[in-house]
Amino acid sequence: MTFLNHHAEGPASAPALVLGPSLGTSYALWDTVAPELSISHRVVRWDLPGHGGSAAGLIEAGATVGDLAELVLALADSLGIERFAYAGVSLGGAVGLHLAVHRPERLSSLAVICSSAHFSGSEPWEERAALVRREGLAGLADSADARWFAGDFTVPRLVRDHRDADPEAYAACCDALAAFDLRDRLAEIAVPTLLVAGREDPATPPSHLREIADAVPRATLVELPGASHLAPAQCPEAVLTALRAHLGPGAPRGMAVRREVLGDAHVDRTQDRQTPFTARFQDFISRYAWGEIWTDPTLSRRERSMITLTALVAHGHYDELAMHVRAARRGGLTPEEIGAVLLQTAVYCGVPAANSAFATAQRVLAEEDGT
Repeated sequence: MTFLNHHAEGPASAPALVLGPSLGTSYALWDTVAPELSISHRVVRWDLPGHGGSAAGLIEAGATVGDLAELVLALADSLGIERFAYAGVSLGGAVGLHLAVHRPERLSSLAVICSSAHFSGSEPWEERAALVRREGLAGLADSADARWFAGDFTVPRLVRDHRDADPEAYAACCDALAAFDLRDRLAEIAVPTLLVAGREDPATPPSHLREIADAVPRATLVELPGASHLAPAQCPEAVLTALRAHLGPGAPRGMAVRREVLGDAHVDRTQDRQTPFTARFQDFISRYAWGEIWTDPTLSRRERSMITLTALVAHGHYDELAMHVRAARRGGLTPEEIGAVLLQTAVYCGVPAANSAFATAQRVLAEEDGT
């Protein structure tokens, strides 16, 4: 069987979180948000049929949101994911609503972002499907910014994804939206549910999210000023804040800084080794060390690297010292500057400590130079 194209990140042992896209976009819609969520979750984002890397043949004319939901479940099954949190935008949000009503045993929670339980009836989507089948997607892609974003904001990658989508698959997704109406089933949703509305959203205005929030028991509604239809792209920090509160604690800004300082390879190895036993400690590091201390602009990252090297020498943490020598080089410190820091530690931390530190640093710098 051919599965939806997807991208997975975060520790395999962490709780699963599946992220769904909007019509016309790819999983790149979540590029800013997903890495942060992967600190505490195994994040899987997927492409609609005919969008991004998903095969167009996964969907046919007359498709339903239920058909898309079954594709998502098949993907989850292929990854060994039995139960998962779900968050989706627009059509991706409709998939989440369908799952919450028809397959509630698979969901641990639901977040519906800039979406609807009915998408204003069938006629506009039937007309759009006919237009796309007749003329392709170029014209719609030209107006994407006005439909998706507030002000002069844009994300060229997403507009390009829209233009490059398969017209027949896109039209079939329009068929699914035309047939979708879950208003009479919303009260059945029992999983914890978050609704996120963009106040500038012309496609699914806040009233659509309020309608869902009023019907779903104990649902939470958040409205984002300045956000239009693709809120995760235009207002990622606000969406992250809402999702973190909904899903549980996370590490604000930390993962991006951690990757910038230590490098993707190191952070990926750390995440791969993470277990349920170490997950809270990793979250602690990302939240406080990387999300608060290393983001404080009072000191430059060069200065923080020098301070960190000194502290590690003082306490004899030479494995950590090796990691931060590599980080110092990534941050722009020269071997001569690193040597000067270590020489100063000989005065204030002791010659034996500096001796071990020089040996560690020399080994790392030799590896960096390939000698």
